[in-house]
Amino acid sequence: MLVTSKELFKVSREKCCAIPAPNFIDAQSMKDYVEVAEELGLPVILALAEVHLEFITLEEAAYFGKFYAEKVNVPVVLHLDHGMTPSIIKKAIDVGFTSVMIDASQDDFETNVKKTKEIIEYAHPRGVVVEAEIGHVGSGVNYENHEETDSQYTTVEDAVKFVEETNVDSLAISIGTAHGMYKGVPKINFDRLQEIASAIPTPLVLHGGSSSGDENLNQCGLKGISKINIFSDLINAAQDGIIQENPTNYLDLKKVASKSMKNCLRHYYEVFNTQQIL
Repeated sequence: MLVTSKELFKVSREKCCAIPAPNFIDAQSMKDYVEVAEELGLPVILALAEVHLEFITLEEAAYFGKFYAEKVNVPVVLHLDHGMTPSIIKKAIDVGFTSVMIDASQDDFETNVKKTKEIIEYAHPRGVVVEAEIGHVGSGVNYENHEETDSQYTTVEDAVKFVEETNVDSLAISIGTAHGMYKGVPKINFDRLQEIASAIPTPLVLHGGSSSGDENLNQCGLKGISKINIFSDLINAAQDGIIQENPTNYLDLKKVASKSMKNCLRHYYEVFNTQQIL
């Protein structure tokens, strides 16, 4: 069933667990993620990043998202991830996404507030929830090596002020992760996470979950994160599976990729301690 994340996050926060938000890039990956969710009887947040619209259009994503969601009994959220272009975010709302992210985290505070409020004013009357980001979860110098990032920690003061001024539905915070893969395991600022979680009632989101360490991610769910985004680990799992099994034709290659990505997602459901919600 297709839902928004509002009730899911309310319960996940109460149960101290996180819901995975695997990024999809095509109908097959959407189908794979929904099948795992149905198999486990757990919710899933299907996330499509704006930068991946070269692989699948908003209309295609909305069509297949609704189709697969209607085939299962578990909650499915269709979410636009890292939306940076207002017209694209509004189009996602219009075609049927149930959740959108406005990512203005690289702008100054006032501009971030202004852009977020603009999307909220468009989304809420249409029954769509909005995620924003304060602080900034960056990327490494290159995709494979995060010895240095442009991340900026979220402060408690900024989080409180941002929520008060925007009434955003969920808030992505920066506490030590970065997008992509790491050379080592990042150090997560759990004290900052708990301070923010105690200061605001708004559900919290963690970006850059891939390769952040199982123990780190498990603790994030226990200490206040309601949603964790995963992408790079899923893609790398597919690649590793293909290398290991060495399929000799395209159809077998697709089967191996799907199997590997599904196994990776199953693993993260366990790590996140995701609970049945609806």
